[in-house]
Amino acid sequence: MNHALSLIHEENISINALKVVNRLTEHGYQAYLVGGCIRDLILGKVPKDFDVATDAHPEDIRDLFRNSRIVGKRFKIVHVRFGREIVEVTTFRAPHDEQYEDNHSESGMTLVDNIYGTFEEDVFRRDFAMNAVYYQPEAHEITDLAGGVEDIQLKRIRTIGDPEARFREDPVRMLRAIRFEAKLEFHISDELHNTIRSLGHLIQDVSAARLFEEVLKLFMSGHGAAALDSMVNHELYGWMFPDSKRSMEEHPAEELVRLALTSTDSRIAEGKPVTPAFIYAAMLWFPFVDERDQLQKEGRISHVAASHEAANNILSKQQLFTSIPRRFSGTIRDIWFLQFRLPNRATKKPDTLMEHKRFRAAYDFLLIREAAGEETGNLGDWWTEYQEAAPERRPEMKQSTGKRRKRKRKRKPRSPNAMIDTPTPT
Repeated sequence: MNHALSLIHEENISINALKVVNRLTEHGYQAYLVGGCIRDLILGKVPKDFDVATDAHPEDIRDLFRNSRIVGKRFKIVHVRFGREIVEVTTFRAPHDEQYEDNHSESGMTLVDNIYGTFEEDVFRRDFAMNAVYYQPEAHEITDLAGGVEDIQLKRIRTIGDPEARFREDPVRMLRAIRFEAKLEFHISDELHNTIRSLGHLIQDVSAARLFEEVLKLFMSGHGAAALDSMVNHELYGWMFPDSKRSMEEHPAEELVRLALTSTDSRIAEGKPVTPAFIYAAMLWFPFVDERDQLQKEGRISHVAASHEAANNILSKQQLFTSIPRRFSGTIRDIWFLQFRLPNRATKKPDTLMEHKRFRAAYDFLLIREAAGEETGNLGDWWTEYQEAAPERRPEMKQSTGKRRKRKRKRKPRSPNAMIDTPTPT
């Protein structure tokens, strides 16, 4: 414990988080820094976010901080805003007993979690031991009742209490375990692994909107490729992305998704902008293509109409599991539809395509399709060369492509019957 305390360097603690703790204690409340920020400090990292736990109720906290607001319904918390920084403040929670059984769904998921309790009760209501280490900055004291410091030092993910009960209370905890495994490179025990595999279906009880937020945390934090491997390993991926999982049986879909996530991880590391639309486009590309092909087989429908209907069908099905805001679904469609326009390289079409606001995303998507094993006739190389080519070189590239496309098809020989049936001119 003393060793862990020596790792807490207050210069790495947000001054605003310290202000929140100090004001609460000045008004007679208990207040501690807790959770991921303490875990990160013990690991020698500088936390990005800070959480405070207190015995003050949300309304009391709101009265103390004019720059705050209460958020959440199932689990009320208070956001205290300092410019762009938000310090999240939660009230100590009590355990659920029989008198609160109406607050649970049939599967055991907590529907309302605003039952307040003591400091000790709050410790054992938390999900993982590594997130149940409390630090009081004024007293310079660490309180660790659940053995979380040891778990952090051993890089171990362990629930507080029975894993099945904790995951039934909130199935999202399974996704949190996977995120910690990917982000922190901690390990999940065999017991936890088996529990996640057996309870993965409970993820579908969580609202689609909440799961979309979890998707962002999993795949948009710079560790997306590792999160994918963890989700597949613990058999959770199929419960959130069923069409994508099925497509992995017949197509190089898993490799395509992994490449999209690796690209996203690299862009995050380089400080470049990223979008979940690119990841969703990769996850649902093969389901979209299969759906489009099936629609064309079933009836007389144009390629364009089949593409639009297939996109509607696949995106609508996915939104039953994870919501996809319209600002992202439109980008997904653009990336998909541009894949069918990229082969058109004659006349002014390449220059027109390059002016499209989604061209770069579509071009990057083409490259990962090829890297995943899709055959495109070296289309990616052509577009790479065309973008880098001098202006005087581009007309030649388009002309040669146009000549190849306009090559005459060989005429089939007329059948003997056709010769017999042809009337002889008189």
